[in-house]
Amino acid sequence: MENKVLAPYTSWRVGGPARFFTEATTTSEVRRALRWSQERTLPVLLLGGGTNLLICDEGFDGLVLRYRARSWALENQGTTGLLSLAAGTPIGHLAWIIGSQGWSNLEWAAGLPGSVGGAIYGNAGCYGGSMAGVLRRAWLLIEDQVQEWSVEHFAYGYRSSVLKQPRRFSSRRSEEGEGAPASDPDRTCPRPGAVMPAVILSAELVLKRQDAGSVEETMKAIIANRKERTPVGHSCGSVFKNPPGSQVTAGQLLDQAGLKGTRIGAAEISQRHANYLLNLGGARSDDILRLIELARNTVLRQFGIALELEIQVVGPVRP
Repeated sequence: MENKVLAPYTSWRVGGPARFFTEATTTSEVRRALRWSQERTLPVLLLGGGTNLLICDEGFDGLVLRYRARSWALENQGTTGLLSLAAGTPIGHLAWIIGSQGWSNLEWAAGLPGSVGGAIYGNAGCYGGSMAGVLRRAWLLIEDQVQEWSVEHFAYGYRSSVLKQPRRFSSRRSEEGEGAPASDPDRTCPRPGAVMPAVILSAELVLKRQDAGSVEETMKAIIANRKERTPVGHSCGSVFKNPPGSQVTAGQLLDQAGLKGTRIGAAEISQRHANYLLNLGGARSDDILRLIELARNTVLRQFGIALELEIQVVGPVRP
């Protein structure tokens, strides 16, 4: 498909057209799409849940590949369980299903937007948990071969993994294993003529047996807290990472800087949570980028702290 508008596929509801757009439900379809793009020296954008992502109004001059398969299976090993799942599975909904069956370790993800692949790619985490603490291994498609990675291979840090550092991960190949594919890294991929991106296919998570009632109560509290803190409207979640080594969060810094309610065009820094930028309706990517620049400059000027983006910006203009 050509000239597919991407705004409906992002949580911000912002984004111009993709020159080429396709959806895949199998590993073979992902392979064919990547080979097709490589033959035409096109860059590739892997698109999953569309969270933590700002696509500029100019769009993406390449192939946008969206993975749609969703599946999971649980192996009960007594006090522990191994959860095998396709990386396109929505993580927030799955966490609730698993937790209601008396399995712990994913409570932190209850109600979290996005897919498992995106959570693996960026080491999603909150409420004392993270993907680094639950992932056992994952399968990735790299240079047309499937590799099995242990959690250590991802070199996880705060909201980071080795996959966020282009081509710093190993190109070591392994035999192709089982697992349904998915691609939710939500990141800009190599430019024309470069190697193809690594695609997260599937994963295995380690769970613990616990009283179902206790797990449900924890998840209900997390979901209630999330709803209370999350502004109503189209946003991408937290825009900035919390500053390393600081006792003050990015949201608190933005609040103390008096930025709540600041608007540029149809974009607004939320009055409920200052680390959320809202699309009030019809916002353009430039509105959001200018608001990001204003917020960064204000915090730097007032507190001497340079805020780092948590989101990925796709397009010719980057703040």
